[in-house]
Amino acid sequence: MKVIIIGKSGQLANELVAEVPDGIEILSLGRKDVDITSYIDVSKVVNEFNPSVIINASAYTAVDKAETERESAYMINRTAVEVLAKVAKENHSRFLHVSTDFVFDGNSNIAYEPFSATQPTGVYGASKLAGEKSVKEIYPENSAIIRTSWVYSSFGNNFVKTMLRLMTEKEQLSVVADQIGCPTYAKSLAVFLWKLAEKESIELIYHWSDAGVASWYDFAVAIQSIGFEQGLLENKIPITAIPSSDYPTPVKRPNFSLLNISGSAEIISPVYWREQLEACLIKLKSIA
Repeated sequence: MKVIIIGKSGQLANELVAEVPDGIEILSLGRKDVDITSYIDVSKVVNEFNPSVIINASAYTAVDKAETERESAYMINRTAVEVLAKVAKENHSRFLHVSTDFVFDGNSNIAYEPFSATQPTGVYGASKLAGEKSVKEIYPENSAIIRTSWVYSSFGNNFVKTMLRLMTEKEQLSVVADQIGCPTYAKSLAVFLWKLAEKESIELIYHWSDAGVASWYDFAVAIQSIGFEQGLLENKIPITAIPSSDYPTPVKRPNFSLLNISGSAEIISPVYWREQLEACLIKLKSIA
């Protein structure tokens, strides 16, 4: 099987490359390799490589900057998705597109189902939802939209690495405690995507995160605790739980964005988020 991975420099694409199953030939592409907003560019690459599957792990993810960079957000999160879906359909390639919990408004008090009503609150979420709609309209018969949340990895920049850095630089930290969801180790998301790539038939929408529930405060406390145990941190510092109102941002984050992953759990068993975090920090320690 041949698979094209879009988003070469990102943390998910790196995990997809690291977790590629035996017997799969991959072509990982970044901005320097192909302009994913160009039908001509994408069509040329896909026709030459002739993949069975195209995985879109690229996205414009700067949530706050998207408010002032609307055109850039929509070019990557909608236009490029339209192009990729069209070319995948023409090539009869399966298309796997990664989306986000930000397509929901966060006003629920139960985990969001794959077909729960969407209502993004900012440009980032709206542009990602526009990309989802493109997939549904263009190529629903052999595509899957995979929504995920709070992704981190030993690759790239993410909340875990930021917290580890701040915990060495600061004497104390304040972290939001009233935004609820679940962290996702990009490695587990990559393994799930590979399962979908090889599956005989697929649904249109999946939700994937690690198991459990957490606030950003819970996540930060766990990062410090496990980081200290693994020797990534020399000392522990006080971490204070604060409300979102004490940490204003240009775009309101969902207060509750837990995803119901029960359907996806029938494909592979999710692992509790603290266990996945420990695995990531052990990996970080090994490459430090």
